Amino acid sequence: MIKIQKVGLEDLKTLQEISRSTFHETFADSNTQQDMQHYLSVNFSLDQLGVELNEADSQFFMTWDKDRPVGYLKVNSGKAQSDLKEEDSLEIERIYVLNAYHGKKVGQLLYGHALEVARQLGKSSIWLGVWENNPRAIRFYEKNGFVIFGTHVFKMGEDEQTDLLMRKSLSGEEGLL
Repeated sequence: MIKIQKVGLEDLKTLQEISRSTFHETFADSNTQQDMQHYLSVNFSLDQLGVELNEADSQFFMTWDKDRPVGYLKVNSGKAQSDLKEEDSLEIERIYVLNAYHGKKVGQLLYGHALEVARQLGKSSIWLGVWENNPRAIRFYEKNGFVIFGTHVFKMGEDEQTDLLMRKSLSGEEGLL
């Protein structure tokens, strides 16, 4: 049975391991080894993740299969949002799941948890950026009611990539507002 737990500073090393593993599994085949190593070492360093964990407007949650971390979620509100910084929205910055757990509803469980956080915070919408060359993730978000509203540049090492910005209004969600 998969369970979700909030991540604290005591989980920093485990968060680093699952972050690096899931990101590498997801994107290594589509990027140069040099860009991948640079991204992993900078963005998933213990120092960087510690800063993110200490950000009051960010929250991390990890999924566990018994004693094994299998995925995680990062959400941002207020000034911690990467682009929009809207007071009435919540950003899903990261949902990553180990490949071995794809198709086992772990991503859906994490997404459901993000919706719950949005509800608890009284947000009217939820948004995210997803790489334009990640059709599996795009389909997942479309299936969950997200629509594309723009793009932004995601820097992967030396490579400038395009993320699709997607949003879902929560005003029609039963039990959310």
